[in-house]
Amino acid sequence: VYDNQGLELNVLKSFSNVLRLQFLPYHFLLATANAQGFLQYLDISVGKEVAALSTRGGRLAVMAQNPANAVLHLGHGNGTVTLWSPSVPEPLVRVLCHRGAVRALAVDPSGTYMASAGLDRKLRVFDLRTYKALHDLVLPLGAAHLDFSQRGLLAASCGDVVQVYKEVGKELPTQPYLCHRPPRPPSALRFCPFEDVLGAGHAHGFTSILVPGAGEANLDALENNPYRSRRQRQEWEVKALLEKIPAELLTLDPSLLGRTDTATLQQKRDERIQRLGFDPQAKAKFKPRRRVKGSSSLHRKKKVAHEEQRAVIQQSVEQREQERKRERKAMKKTGKKTGAPPTPKRGALERFRR
Repeated sequence: VYDNQGLELNVLKSFSNVLRLQFLPYHFLLATANAQGFLQYLDISVGKEVAALSTRGGRLAVMAQNPANAVLHLGHGNGTVTLWSPSVPEPLVRVLCHRGAVRALAVDPSGTYMASAGLDRKLRVFDLRTYKALHDLVLPLGAAHLDFSQRGLLAASCGDVVQVYKEVGKELPTQPYLCHRPPRPPSALRFCPFEDVLGAGHAHGFTSILVPGAGEANLDALENNPYRSRRQRQEWEVKALLEKIPAELLTLDPSLLGRTDTATLQQKRDERIQRLGFDPQAKAKFKPRRRVKGSSSLHRKKKVAHEEQRAVIQQSVEQREQERKRERKAMKKTGKKTGAPPTPKRGALERFRR
């Protein structure tokens, strides 16, 4: 590993016989494919190996990355393409693309289409939503290298000629959009981001090919700013490190991470009901609440105290009623209630009459 001045920073001795390299920017992972058929992931933020997967597919000389979900596509000698994630030891998807060995792979920036080229001299475009071939094109010499631009243009090196195809998702045209012959047969192809330039490397050096409409003109400065300063680059690196996505969240469909797998939950519930013979969740609705140890005795003490308090209140109410009755009787006798003079006794009334 070297810096921008050419000074050696580190040597990864555990990664041997490496044939292809891919860097996952949002996960800070460096993926390597070697000649023994092993796919290894290195977390560069901590310097530790995340996963080492045995593909059991032989020499891994063809590898491409899906920019939409960071899934790696590997081409094998039996004509199949496998999709890999560091958290799964087996391939996520296995697609039979060609009758011969796969020579080149490329995935468009939207993650919708994949282009593959094999020894059968066929150039095929696949829809990654259904994993079915959309278009086939037979090339005279086959394609050794493939690359997609930001606007969906496909570049293919066929022998000593570089061909560019336009709108490969709708229909793969028989005639290329652009052709160029470098001084020597190209050994690598790569589109320059945010520029209408295609770079081709060959034995005599490097050739820049102008491809109108290849680069994205309306750039998102918050996502990737090619004109940022040194200070902005340092701040962007710190922010990207803080927002690093764990390797366990690398899946085919990133939108599923925020959803609930209701089908799996229902399946687990049905299995639990079949194993137990009843639905524990439905029975839990009518199950009384479990009491804490000692709560029953405390409840009895509170109940006795309430009963004693109720008896005292009832006794005091009865005493007040008896006192009121006595007062009423006394008032009737004295005549205070009506305001009339007290009624004389019977003997006194007879004497008065006499």
